[in-house]
Amino acid sequence: MRGMETVPKIPTRERPAAPVQRPGKVGEDSVRVDGVPKVRGEFEYSSDLRMDGMLWGATLRSPHPHANIRSIDTSAAEAMPGVYAVLTHEDVPGRKVYGMEIPDQPVLAWEKIRYQGEPVAIVAADHPETARLALGKIHVEYEVLEPLADAEKAMKSDAPKLHLSGNVLRHVKIKHGDPEATADVVVTGEYEVGMQDQAFLGPESGLAVPDGEGGIDLHISTQWLHVDRDQVAESLDLPPSSVRLTLSGVGGAFGGREDLSMQIHSCMLALHTERPVKMVYNREESFYGHVHRHPAKMRFEHGATKDGELVYVRARMVLDGGAYASSSMAVCLNAATFAGGPYKVPNAEIDSYLVYTNNPPCGAMRGFGAVQACFAHESQMDKLAAELGLDPVEFRIQNAIEAGDTLPFGQKLPAPAPVAEILRRAKAMPMPEEKEVMGRDVRELPGGVSNVTHGEGVKRGVGYAVGIKNIGFSGGFDDYSTARVTLSIEDGEPLVRVHTAAAEVGQGLVTLQAQIAHTELGVESVAVLPADTRIGSAGSTSASRQSYVTGGAVKAACEAVRERLFERVRDEFGEDPNKLSIQDGNVVSGGSMIVSLDELLGSDEIEETVEYHHRETYPPDENGQGDVHLQYAFAAHRAVVEVDTELGLVRVVEISTAQDVGKVMNPQALEGQIEGGVAQGLGLALMEEIQMKDGKILNASFTDYLLPTILDMPPVKMEILELADPEAPYGLKGVGEPPTISSTPAIVAALRDATGRELRRVPVRPEQLVGIAERPPEQPPQPGSAGYAEIGRLDERIEQ
Repeated sequence: MRGMETVPKIPTRERPAAPVQRPGKVGEDSVRVDGVPKVRGEFEYSSDLRMDGMLWGATLRSPHPHANIRSIDTSAAEAMPGVYAVLTHEDVPGRKVYGMEIPDQPVLAWEKIRYQGEPVAIVAADHPETARLALGKIHVEYEVLEPLADAEKAMKSDAPKLHLSGNVLRHVKIKHGDPEATADVVVTGEYEVGMQDQAFLGPESGLAVPDGEGGIDLHISTQWLHVDRDQVAESLDLPPSSVRLTLSGVGGAFGGREDLSMQIHSCMLALHTERPVKMVYNREESFYGHVHRHPAKMRFEHGATKDGELVYVRARMVLDGGAYASSSMAVCLNAATFAGGPYKVPNAEIDSYLVYTNNPPCGAMRGFGAVQACFAHESQMDKLAAELGLDPVEFRIQNAIEAGDTLPFGQKLPAPAPVAEILRRAKAMPMPEEKEVMGRDVRELPGGVSNVTHGEGVKRGVGYAVGIKNIGFSGGFDDYSTARVTLSIEDGEPLVRVHTAAAEVGQGLVTLQAQIAHTELGVESVAVLPADTRIGSAGSTSASRQSYVTGGAVKAACEAVRERLFERVRDEFGEDPNKLSIQDGNVVSGGSMIVSLDELLGSDEIEETVEYHHRETYPPDENGQGDVHLQYAFAAHRAVVEVDTELGLVRVVEISTAQDVGKVMNPQALEGQIEGGVAQGLGLALMEEIQMKDGKILNASFTDYLLPTILDMPPVKMEILELADPEAPYGLKGVGEPPTISSTPAIVAALRDATGRELRRVPVRPEQLVGIAERPPEQPPQPGSAGYAEIGRLDERIEQ
């Protein structure tokens, strides 16, 4: 921790109400305050917000991925009864562009369209259907252009420039050791990761309310209140103090709410009409309204000695950033730094490119660059182990990085770093029973109740993978969080109020803050106030950072409150503050009660606001070297699958995982995070992909964008290590991302084991598993060939 700074008390309006919790302490299961309302359908999400007299907002989006705008005619829409406003780029009061890292994305497009679904105009009407019909009355004349939808083509010198700066947004070069190193055994591979969607269940929504004094209150589901506020204020040409954001119920995020969606639009409409304006995307619009995981094409080369020691890694990674920057600069850096994996790599040359195209913008998603890198480096480790004739797990253990080793980007790996240990534990976990295939219940076979097999063609496979991921913001970003803690007496009982701007997106952060307050102050009743911008920033709910940074801020603020409380006891009773503690609402010393909190505080309250900063990180130098990251988390996975090798259908039988979490803060919540992360990793391995053609999305619905259901999810067995990080609050490590990172390559490794196929792309399709996809399209199978017979067997099975 670089330090904690006491912050002057911020003037606030009336304190909002918050439910009182009685949480467990840190390390105990604790019932989530939002759990029961969500199960009962009583929880209020941002899409449930309503206000008397509110209008409904809607967005006109471009149907073209690349075009010039020749004209926009809004007159017919403006003339419609019930329509209160039709706004275009000309109506943006302030800065006409926004962006988390680079302000390159238009609030409303003018002159140029760079992706399908780009907002062109917005409407406010008295009914959502009226607003939708008004969009159809807006006439936009486009000059349609050829989309630049291939990242490799976009990098060429003769490619049309999508931005004045060119199409390569960032190139991270890592040079480590001897670039000319040679090895006894060399393997190469080309790998591809498709565009995955965060697929949160609650679509983007918000309610903007003008305050009558030129300012605005925005109730929104987001991941980062203060960055939203600052971007909104810039585009509205208002001081940040006149733009107040309050977090509303968030129906999942996974990175997809880190960028703006309708925040500026709803505020523009509300200020223009002087009425509250609500905006809610439908599912199709949601696919256009947020960023996605970066598709990637990667070429890796690994060299090793004949005894199995890694000698070098060379990698070229091209990430498709889509039309605008979002957080792609940081994703590009992450992909580069983790291209070597959690291994001892004495020599490395890594190039990571981030490229603009006319595809949808890509940005943050769970794993943030490490997912793409892990699929490639783990595929390579399996290939290299096979070439060497070594067991793939023992080969990984032999090369596992240890604390104190130097990573390819020059940083010495801090302790703890139990890579070899988690691999051993994942391998040692009991294997699931292998039942006789023939005659088994069809629900336990690939294809399930579709009854496509009774065991014929079904083979089992086992695969392993291990991943590494940074926790917290990196590369020199001043990463911190702010917490205000108040201790008072309410109705004769001690009560702790906790206030931060940290976004609860379903991960259980509200409960965690209450657990920390209970642990540090010994008070059973805790109220966590709604997150808003009345307090200083807590940063984004991303990078698995909030437990570390906001947890650290809440802990430090509680300690400051406790110190003041004990000073009062010292002054009034002469007791040594170092010997005091709080138990059952009383201050005690040596087991003897000194005074009750009720008597000590009376009508007073003790309040402290603290900024918590972790230690400094640094951007990489021109060779990609530097202390780039704060903390590292590791997870290993073993996947067991069964594959119908004739139809290409898959059943994941079991996932086993070992993960170091530093400190278990809430056992039940930890289990949920690991299972949820595995579900997204499974989705990327087998089914989840936004299908693109010439810059257009082909499957913008949950009918066609396939997600794992409860029938697809296997049992997840887990072993949890608690190896404390000495610099982190309670020794904890963020846990949300590692389960996603290495579960995908573990599943694909198991598929390779079952089928013998190379499987260089995720998600893996049935045609890849049966070998059809590996055949060049201009060479269809000929009569008499193995491929021809293969298709004949498929036809026969399908007819049956």
